[in-house]
Order: sequence, then C-alpha cells, then structure tokens
Amino acid sequence: MSEISVGDAAPAFRMAGIDAAGNEAPVALGDHAGKKVVLYFYPKDDTPGCTNEGKGFTALANAFAAADTVVIGCSRDHVASHAKFRKKHELGVALGADEDGSVTEAYGVWVSKSMYGKSYMGIERATFLIGRDGKVAQVWRKVKVPGHAEAVLAAAEALD
Repeated sequence: MSEISVGDAAPAFRMAGIDAAGNEAPVALGDHAGKKVVLYFYPKDDTPGCTNEGKGFTALANAFAAADTVVIGCSRDHVASHAKFRKKHELGVALGADEDGSVTEAYGVWVSKSMYGKSYMGIERATFLIGRDGKVAQVWRKVKVPGHAEAVLAAAEALD
C-alpha cells in the first residue's frame, strides 16, 4: 500500500452506499467526472467525532454544491449502518460502505492504530480533495474535526 500524494491520479472506486438524498445507491468516483470530489474517511458510524464530521460537511453542503464539489464519506460500516447513521443525524452527504476494505486500502488509510496499549488496524481520519482532472489536489491526514469541513470547502472553492 503506497501513500496517495498531491498530483497522483485518485484511485477509482465503486462501492455500495447511500447517496446524498438518502437513497441506497452505489457510490463511485467515475459518476462525478468533471466535478471536484471530497472523499473523507472516518472510522465508525455514530461515534462522536465521526458524527460531528458528517454534520460539519452537511452544514456546508450547499456551499460545496455551489463550488461544484461532491462530498462522499467513507467507512467500513455496512449500508444499513450508514442509512441509520444518516437518518439519526440528518446527514446530507453520500456515504460509501467499503465493506471489503478495497477503498481504504487503495487510499492508504487502513493503518495500525493504538489505544490503551493495544495495537489494532483501523481507518485513519483523512480527507482527499480530487480535482476535475481526477488527480488528488489536496490531502489532509490525521484530521482534527473542528474547522475541518470549512478548511476543505476553502480548498475546494480555490480549486478550479
């Protein structure tokens, strides 16, 4: 697994998910050709940080749309979990269900983590801004949630 960097072609993906309107539908990078795409990875549905991150992107959904930018959240949770998470917190972004781990692996965010002295594999909270050309324009790793959606929006607005 190599780390994705600015200027790299964004790895293509297609996975089950929930679209921004709340319908069960595949989520795929190729469906948004010619648009900018924010792909943010989060560890787990319905946990505090992940909920706040989803709410942050949802609060700015209209501004992202005005910047011709699609927002997709991604975790390894299944579609039913995403649907419940989205409905409970009134999220307005697409959520991809990377159940087989292929997308988290392709983007290099399936990493070794440690908590209370125990090591385990998990998703690094990370965000990728993909330009209209399909190349990675900006990468945020080890994301801290407060102010993050605003920073990503500013980068998306600045990107042609």
